[in-house]
Amino acid sequence: MSAKPIYKRVLLKASGEALMGSQGFGIDVAVADRIASDIAEARAMGVEVGVVVGGGNIFRGVAVASKGGDRVTGDHMGMLATVINALALATSLRKLDIDTVVLSAIAMPEICESFSQRATLYHLSLGRVVIFAGGTGNPFFTTDSAAALRAAEMGAEAIFKGTQVDGIYSADPKKDPSATRFDRLTHSEILEKGLAVMDVAAVALARENAIPIVVFSIHEKGGFAEILTGGGRATIVTDS
Repeated sequence: MSAKPIYKRVLLKASGEALMGSQGFGIDVAVADRIASDIAEARAMGVEVGVVVGGGNIFRGVAVASKGGDRVTGDHMGMLATVINALALATSLRKLDIDTVVLSAIAMPEICESFSQRATLYHLSLGRVVIFAGGTGNPFFTTDSAAALRAAEMGAEAIFKGTQVDGIYSADPKKDPSATRFDRLTHSEILEKGLAVMDVAAVALARENAIPIVVFSIHEKGGFAEILTGGGRATIVTDS
């Protein structure tokens, strides 16, 4: 594996479900530690890394709305779940002596710093991993949208979307054995084909800001660093 990375600054989007491991709920510390080690590998290559983590392993706002509850309150609960995950991942990174800061879209100064673009760029300039918590800070927006937004704000050269499978398929390959895997797509093709890799707002925002999306399996140890150097299995989404 060549040690020279293709990208100098990236945004990693990890789902909350990824942190569950084989558990049905919550955080598997061993999985958090492995994801942290993958981020540490990227840092060792000189890549600046921002991270957005979802909250689905703890709580989903849409679950409240589907049962007749208030969607805004549900989404606020989901945002808090992302803060818990961000703190867990930061703990795993610090165990590896990786300087890490958590920036939250919702002010909670006793727990972590508040997000601003200025703070983000400052911490990145010092070589820190920046974990973005609290989604966008607004209800009705997913953490995928938060990933696209933060990627644009931090000047990321690509969004790395860590999923349960090794790229984008025409259907869920775990349910449909005949699903076709794509090596390359454009942002527009994802929207036109209705491929459920990220929500429409996130893909559109990435397209508007000309940010490629790299979809790979977050469960492959060392996969993040390998793809950063042009190896491994992934689907590249780019209009160029």
